[in-house]
Amino acid sequence: MRTHRITNGPERDILENMLDHNRQALIDTAQGLSEPNARRRLVPSLTTPITLLKHAAAAERIWFQRFWADLTPADCDGYSDRDEQTFTVGPEESLPDVIAEFERAGRRSREIAARFTLDDTKHNPREGTVSMRWTLLAMIEEFARHAGHGDILREQIDQDPT
Repeated sequence: MRTHRITNGPERDILENMLDHNRQALIDTAQGLSEPNARRRLVPSLTTPITLLKHAAAAERIWFQRFWADLTPADCDGYSDRDEQTFTVGPEESLPDVIAEFERAGRRSREIAARFTLDDTKHNPREGTVSMRWTLLAMIEEFARHAGHGDILREQIDQDPT
């Protein structure tokens, strides 16, 4: 999903490009790790390189599939509840599987987002009235933050890949 960075042009193009850039940055933090290192816990939370990707896929589904497309959890293409289970990766799931899941969720999010203008709004019980613009910005923020977490974890793993 490599994207050429857009720095000027229509607002929608810039927002979607920045979101795709941050999606890729998050993938890059885990790409190429061994399975044990992808699951390695270096902090007290559930945060590992692979769980960051799993959580990000759930965030895509929560905001775009559940919220904007009004899908039920059963109609989503994976876990879509807003809780700590978004960080749960089963032992049968490999890093390439979770990366592919995140990429699929991102593709579906782009398809759903394309149905709305940046100014379209919906009421969210937790956030109030939100626009598609706000949602794209929130996802940019979310994935940039998690890519930063992933960068730190990757640096620790690369220094001591035991």
